[in-house]
Amino acid sequence: MKKLIIFMCCTLFVSCSKDALGEVQVKTIVINGDNSLTSTPKQLTATVLPTDATNKELTWSVSDPSVAVISETGLLTGLKNGTVKVTATAKDGSASKGDKTYTVSGITTAAVLIQSISITNVSITNGQPLQLTSQISPENASNKTLTWTTSSQAIATVNADGLLTPRLNGTVTVTATATDGSGKSSQIQITISGVTATYATTVRGESILLWQRSNGGWGKAVPDLNDYNLVQTDQQKATALASKNNTDTTIDNGHVVTELRWLLADYKTTQNPNYLLAAEKAIDYLFLAQYANGGWPQYYPDKSGYRHQITYNDNAMANVMNLMWDISKGKNNMDLVNPNYKNNAVTAFNKGIDIILQTQITYKGKKTVWCAQHDEVTLQPALARAYELPSFSGSESVGVVKVLMLVEQPSAAVKQAIKDAMDWFNGAKLFDITTQKINDASQPTGQDVIVVSSPGNVIWARFYDLTNNLPMFCGRDGIPKTTLAEIDNERRVGYAWYGTWALTLISTDYPNWKSKNGL
Repeated sequence: MKKLIIFMCCTLFVSCSKDALGEVQVKTIVINGDNSLTSTPKQLTATVLPTDATNKELTWSVSDPSVAVISETGLLTGLKNGTVKVTATAKDGSASKGDKTYTVSGITTAAVLIQSISITNVSITNGQPLQLTSQISPENASNKTLTWTTSSQAIATVNADGLLTPRLNGTVTVTATATDGSGKSSQIQITISGVTATYATTVRGESILLWQRSNGGWGKAVPDLNDYNLVQTDQQKATALASKNNTDTTIDNGHVVTELRWLLADYKTTQNPNYLLAAEKAIDYLFLAQYANGGWPQYYPDKSGYRHQITYNDNAMANVMNLMWDISKGKNNMDLVNPNYKNNAVTAFNKGIDIILQTQITYKGKKTVWCAQHDEVTLQPALARAYELPSFSGSESVGVVKVLMLVEQPSAAVKQAIKDAMDWFNGAKLFDITTQKINDASQPTGQDVIVVSSPGNVIWARFYDLTNNLPMFCGRDGIPKTTLAEIDNERRVGYAWYGTWALTLISTDYPNWKSKNGL
């Protein structure tokens, strides 16, 4: 025991520091208690180290389910005398495991597992709580305890005894799951009406609800997201209601991701289930919008023009990927949404990583960075607006690399993709210049942006030519130029052609990522 305590303390000491992303991975799992099991089921627990590990959730499994079974929560049930190894595996992607071999004894009659569950069909018409009932087969099942969950806690909650409490009118799916390790469950759809409760609101939450489209997303009708903080006018309300079925919903300019994050923040402060319901509807929209190959288009379902392309521009896909990551980890208020979203988010995130790897541009035999948008079929760099030509992106590629750095236990392919991108960023540095906005009455806009000397400064161009890897600029005529001064004044002033986007990536994020992964 003394050696175990020393080992555990040492493990805690060397692994308690957080990485650059604030994630602390599980290093050690110790299953608590002795290794005996009788005819009485045993609830297992485990000590997870370090104590500040970000995600301490575990998956339980047994080596021989004919000897014993174990539930998702770690309830171990012996079926016959013998030995069985129980393994607890971390869910955080660290691959950390702990195991213990149990000796099952004293079982004279084999445990009877649940074979089927049937929930009594009901509906709620008065908006009041209702006790759900179930029938379990066989009658002599050893453990008849069930866990109850609902598909939407915004519409209704259910407690451990199956008491369903409505919050909103609508339809909800209730699931009853056996806890005896049999894996049996049953579902029923319940229609709820008669709820008259009122809830606290926020100006922002109500504005976001007003503009949410029927498919769960948002268009650009509110171009400045901060305008959601304003009470909407009668004209705006009429316009919003008339456009509910429009399909020009988009992840561009922070839309959908920002709205649903704000809805969850407002739900947390008000407990208004309408905000939770709308946020979950938006998450469903994002799942639906993802291509089978893992990319997200700028717009969905409207795919006209360049809207169908896989879009890294303005961090559109990176924003969605960060959201999927948060859902999978229950971070940044994503612990408020339906837990069933976690597995879907993990799948969506992994598919997104795969398409990121596939769209990384090769130049002279070496992987580099990404274009602001890629064709969803050929995966090649693609044209968006006339001045957004196929190119290497010195801006959007930063967000893509940061998404790759989220991957826990990165594969060799992910590591190489990050290294190659960092090599490109270092090679694409522009030295000793910066941009300056000036007043110029001779220009159509009354202003201009010029490139000036700035000794010691390091910046990147927004776009680099795919043929020579040199900075590229383009006006609305669609003709590429080699200097900013050559394009029209309106585009010089109205677009970010240079920036320090990769500075922190190079100075901080990349070194921390390498240290974290032992590189």
